[in-house]
Parts: sequence; C-alpha cells; structure tokens
Amino acid sequence: MLKKNILFFFMFFILAFNALAEEVPFTIADRDRLIRVEAKLEEIDKRFEQIDKRFEQIDKRFEELRMDINKRFDQMMTFMWMLVAIFVGITATTIGFAIWDRRTMIRPFEVKVRALEETDKKLIEVLRKLAKEDKRLAEILRSFGLF
Repeated sequence: MLKKNILFFFMFFILAFNALAEEVPFTIADRDRLIRVEAKLEEIDKRFEQIDKRFEQIDKRFEELRMDINKRFDQMMTFMWMLVAIFVGITATTIGFAIWDRRTMIRPFEVKVRALEETDKKLIEVLRKLAKEDKRLAEILRSFGLF
C-alpha cells in the first residue's frame, strides 16, 4: 500500500510539472478581447465618475435643504419666543391694570367710610353725653351696647 501511495504521488508531481511547463499561446483574438474588456471597463469607470458627480450634487442639494430647514426652524423658534413675550406682556399689563383699577376705585370709598366712622364716633359721644341727663336715652343706648 505504501508503494501505491508513493507511486501515486510521484505520478501526480510529474503530471503537475508537465502541466506547468506547457505554454499557452496568446492569440490576436485574445488581444482583441482584452482591448474590448478594457474599453468596457473605461466606460464603466466613466459611468461611476458620473454617478459620483451626481451623488455630490445630491449631497450639496441636501446640505442646502438642511440649512434652509435649520434657518426656517430658527425663524419659527424666534417667532414662538416673540409670541410668548407678547403673551407675558399682555398678561402682566392686564394684572397690573386690574390691581391699579381696584385701588383707585376703592380709595374714594375708603375716604367716605373713614369720614362716616368719625361721624359715628362723634354721634355716639354726643349721645352718651345726652344719656347722662336723659334716662330713656341711656336705656336705649344700653340695649344696643353703646353706653
């Protein structure tokens, strides 16, 4: 069996060296075929270059579009801040006006109420003095808790 394996390897190497030693003839048809393949490859390269240029143009358009969208978004955000500022201003003005109006409306009433309180105090004092001389008036003032 060992002899068969050695003989097999020996035959294999002889055939392998023999196959490497043979020359393959290069014909004109092969040369023409290579030229056609190279021409097709050049056309394919040109098409790839055109496609690359188109991709660059598309990238530029997308970049311009992205910048336009960013600019528009910034404008919208500025507008929104303006609306918020206007709303806050209107709200603050309304609250301030309401407070001012209440104070200015209440002041005349406060003055009148103070004047009436002073008049009431004077009247009660006068009635107390009279009640010292008039017993009926004293009883009436006591019933109301003023004497």
